[in-house]
Amino acid sequence: MKKEDFDPKYDFKKIEKKWQKKWENAKIFEVKEEGKKKKFYVLEMFPYASGEGLHIGHTLNYTIGDIYARFKRMQGFSVLHPIGYDSFGLPAENAAIKIGEHPKKYTEKAILNYEKQLKSLGFSYDWRRKLSTHNKEYYKWNQFFFLKFLEKDLVYKKHSSVNWCPKCKTVLANEQVHNGKCEYHEGTEVEMKLLEQWFIKTTAYADELLDFVDDLNWPSKIKAMQKNWIGKSHGIDIDFEIKGEKWPVFTTRPDTIYGVTFMVISAQHSKLKEIVTKEQKKEVDKFLKKLKSVSEKELGDLEKEGVFTGSYSVNPINGEKIPVYAGNFVLADYGSGMVMAVPAHDQRDFEFAEKYNVPIKVVIEPKDFEIYERNGKLPRAYTGEGFLVNSGEFDGLESKKAIEKITKYFEKKKQGRKTIQYKLRDWLVSRQRYWGAPIPIVYCDKCGIVPVPEKDLPITLPMNIKFGKGNPLATNKKFLETKCPICKGKAKRETDTMDTFFDSSWYFLRYFDSKNNKKAFDKKKVKYWMPVDQYIGGAEHATMHLIYARFFIKALRDLGYVEFDEPFPNLFNQGMLHAKDGRKMSKSLGNVINPLEFIEKYSADSLRLSLMSFASPDSDTCWDEKVIVGSFKFLEKVYRHFMNFKSEKGDGIIEHKLNKTIKEVKEDIEKFKYNLAIIKIRELFSYLEEGVSKKDAETFLIMLHPFCPHVTEELWQKLGNKSFISLQKWPIADEKKINERFEKQEQELRKLIEDINKIAKLLKKKSKKDFVYTLPNEKQIYQKNSGEIKKRTGIDVEVYAVNDKDKYDPENKSKKVKPGRPGIYIE
Repeated sequence: MKKEDFDPKYDFKKIEKKWQKKWENAKIFEVKEEGKKKKFYVLEMFPYASGEGLHIGHTLNYTIGDIYARFKRMQGFSVLHPIGYDSFGLPAENAAIKIGEHPKKYTEKAILNYEKQLKSLGFSYDWRRKLSTHNKEYYKWNQFFFLKFLEKDLVYKKHSSVNWCPKCKTVLANEQVHNGKCEYHEGTEVEMKLLEQWFIKTTAYADELLDFVDDLNWPSKIKAMQKNWIGKSHGIDIDFEIKGEKWPVFTTRPDTIYGVTFMVISAQHSKLKEIVTKEQKKEVDKFLKKLKSVSEKELGDLEKEGVFTGSYSVNPINGEKIPVYAGNFVLADYGSGMVMAVPAHDQRDFEFAEKYNVPIKVVIEPKDFEIYERNGKLPRAYTGEGFLVNSGEFDGLESKKAIEKITKYFEKKKQGRKTIQYKLRDWLVSRQRYWGAPIPIVYCDKCGIVPVPEKDLPITLPMNIKFGKGNPLATNKKFLETKCPICKGKAKRETDTMDTFFDSSWYFLRYFDSKNNKKAFDKKKVKYWMPVDQYIGGAEHATMHLIYARFFIKALRDLGYVEFDEPFPNLFNQGMLHAKDGRKMSKSLGNVINPLEFIEKYSADSLRLSLMSFASPDSDTCWDEKVIVGSFKFLEKVYRHFMNFKSEKGDGIIEHKLNKTIKEVKEDIEKFKYNLAIIKIRELFSYLEEGVSKKDAETFLIMLHPFCPHVTEELWQKLGNKSFISLQKWPIADEKKINERFEKQEQELRKLIEDINKIAKLLKKKSKKDFVYTLPNEKQIYQKNSGEIKKRTGIDVEVYAVNDKDKYDPENKSKKVKPGRPGIYIE
C-alpha cells in the first residue's frame, strides 16, 4: 500500500470495516484437519440470540475467547474458533408470542442482528461452521441421539411431580424457579403438577461424573459445585412399614435410629394420597394448595412446614409408633422420598419438631460437655459424634462403631441394606411447549410407545400453529395424527419437545460437520479436534450445561461415537460486569450497557482493550466509561506514532524491556491475566516512543494484536508488510537480553516518579520545575529518562550529579542522596 492510502487521522470506523472485509474475503480464519500444525480448539459457550441483541456480558465473554484464539493462532497452532446459536427455547417463544410473531421468524431476525454485532467486534470465527439449533438439519440429530439413548435404556417415562408455570404453560427445571416464582415471568407463582414425563438416566453415570471431576483443569469453585450437585452419600436403607407397605428409608446416621420421633414424606410424592387418612385429607389438601415450588438450592433457607397425614409408621428397631408428616423440605426423588426425622440430632428436624410440638429424644451425647441447658431443655440439635444413650443394647457405643453395629443388625434381620445415594437426579427433558425439538415417539393403542424409525427423522415442527390454548403441538391435528410405524394403524405423536439443554450438550461436536446431512458428525474429524482445548463461559452453567454435556459425551463414548471421556478438560469462567453503581445490569433498572454504542463512539478495538483492562477477566467488576476513554486515547497515540514512524537503532535498555515484555505477556495471556499483559504492553510503548528499530516496532504490534486486531493490521501494513499480522508468529523472548541491572534501574525510576508526584501533591501548588540529584554514576540513567519523568509527572526536570559544581540546590537535598535514591527539590 502507498503512503497516501493511510489516513493520518485515526478513522477507526473506516479501518475496522476495511479489515473485517479483508479477513472475510481472504478466509484467513477458516481451518481444516491437517497434520502439519498442532490443533487447538477454542470455544465460548454459544449464545441465545435475544431480540435485544448483544449485551456487554456477551461481549466480555467472546472477547476473552477471541484474544486467546488469536494468540494461539500466532503461536503456530491450527486454531478452530467457531460460533453458533442456542436458538430454541422458552425465551424466544415467549418473546415471539408477545409481539405476535412466529418464533422462527423472530429467532432468525435476532440471529441476523446478533451476527452483524459479533462481526463488528472483529472476532476471528470460522463462519463457515455456523449452526443454529432450531434448524431441522441440527435437531434431526437431537432426535437421533434420543432414540440411541432409548435403545441403551438411558431414556424412560414416568409420572413425576413437576414445576408448572401457568403463564409459560410448561414444566420448568428446578433452576428456573426462584423463590417459588418463574424465571421468565417475574411475580408468577409456580405450581406443582403431577405429569407423565420423559427422563434421561444421567444417574447411570453418577460415579464417573464424580470421579473424573478432580482431573479437570477447572476453577475449584466449579468443581466443588459439581461434586455437591452429584452428592454421593454412603448409608443404609432401613425398611419402615406404613399401612402394610415397606418403605426403604435412606440414612447416613443409623446410630440415631432410637431417636426417630416422626417420619416425613415429600409433599410432592406420587404415593402421598395413599397414606393420607380420610380424617386428614382436608388438612393435607389445604397444605398442598399453598405449597410453593422451590429449587434444591433454596431448600436450606426454606421455612420448614408440614401436615400430619393421619398415618403412622413403626420403628423397626424398637416397635415404637411414629407419626408420618407430609413436608415441604423433602425431595420426592431422593431415595424413597421419605426421611426418618431425628430432631435431637438434625437441626432441620429440630425446627420442625419445635414448630409442631413433636417429641425430641436425645440418643447421642458428647463425652466432654453438656448439650442441655440448666432447665433441662435442649436449645438446638446436637449434630456431632459421641456415645449412644437411650439406645437399648447399643448404649455406650461410640457413634462410628454404632453405625457399623446397627447396620449389621438390620442386615442380619433383613430389614436394611447398605446403599449409596446421590443428590444427582435423572434429567427431565420433557417440555410442553412448541419451540423445541419434537420428541421422536409415537403412541399406538395396539403397540404402545413406539420410537420413530431413524429413516423418518427429522420429525419437523409444523409452521401453522396457534398459541394461547396450551401446547400448540397438541392442538395441531396435522402434526398430532400419524400412523404407527409397526402396525400402520392410527397413532398419535408425542407433543412434548426436548429441553434445550439437550441441544447444548453436543453442539461442540457439530461444528466439525455442520453441513453434514448423513451423520451428526464425522468420527475422524471428532477424533482430530476433540476434546475442546479451552472452553470459556459463565459459572452459572456449573450444574446444568456442564453436567449434561459431560454425561452426553460419556454416553456417546459407550455407544461408540467418540473415543474420549471429557469434552472440556480446561474451563475458564469470566467474571460479571456490573453497572457503574455496582448493581447487576437489567432492563428494569435501565442500566444495561449497549456495546454498539461504544463501538460507534470509541471503536471496537478500544472496547476490547477496555473490557480487558478493568480487572482480571475472571473477576467481577463495574463498568466505567473513563476506562474506554483511556483505551481510545492510547490507541490514538499508538496510531499517530506509527503514522510518523522512523526506524532507529535500539539500545540495551530497549532490548531488555522488549524481551522481558515478550516473556511476561506470553505468560499473562496463557493464564488469562489479560489486564496485566495490557499494562506491560502500554509500558513498553512508552519506551518505543523514544525510537526503536522497525523489527522491534513490529514485535510491539504483534503483542498488541490479539487485543486490538483492526488497528494493528492497519499499522502492520503501514510499516510496509503485505501479509496479515493475524497470521504472524508470536515473538519468542531472548532471555539473554533480559538484564536485571536494567530492571533495577527501571524500578528506581518508577520510585522516583512516585516520590515526585507525592511531593508535588503535598506542596498544593502548581510546580514549575523539578531538580533531581543523583550519584555521579547514576546521572546518565536519570538524564536519559528525563522525558519519561516529565511525561509521568507533568513537571520539567533537571538532573544533577551530587558533585556538579554548578548545580542548583537551595535546600541541600544533594547531601541526602543514597544509591538508587535520588534527592528531589521542586519549585
